[in-house]
Amino acid sequence: MDEGSGAAVPSQELTDDVVRRALRNCSKGEASRLNVPAWVGETDTALSPVVGWRDPKAPERGVLLVLGGGQVRGLVLRAPSGGARAAAMCDLCRTTRSAGDVALFAAPRAGAAGRRGDTVGVYACADLACARCVEVVKGTPALRPDPGRSVEERRADLARRAGAFVDSVLGV
Repeated sequence: MDEGSGAAVPSQELTDDVVRRALRNCSKGEASRLNVPAWVGETDTALSPVVGWRDPKAPERGVLLVLGGGQVRGLVLRAPSGGARAAAMCDLCRTTRSAGDVALFAAPRAGAAGRRGDTVGVYACADLACARCVEVVKGTPALRPDPGRSVEERRADLARRAGAFVDSVLGV
């Protein structure tokens, strides 16, 4: 889809149509073939600044939606089949996760640059569950959120970093 302003969502309801229109770095055909899990429409968008998932029918493909300002901006991501071989930190939620739970995702740039093969990469939670990771109150050995930050601060930081990543992919 072409670079636009994202899908306007007055009530922030994440219907399949809203999700598909929000995807800004893929064609309409690719967006129409995307599998949108049922739970996405049930997401509490007031609390989740970011929604992400891996496509169960195409595990090398992921979707990242950034919510805010009455808009949903989304990207289609590509991931390798495996994750990091050691514990690693997600660039978006700043949660340190166990080996294999962080992966390098590549997002094709929007428009002509993406059609030429230009991409932007980010190390993110392999399951793209960054919004759930920032909600963790007490860390575990497998999941260690950004220390010294409240859940509200981590949520705001996730929104800011994910928005900056989307902007870099879109050339904003």
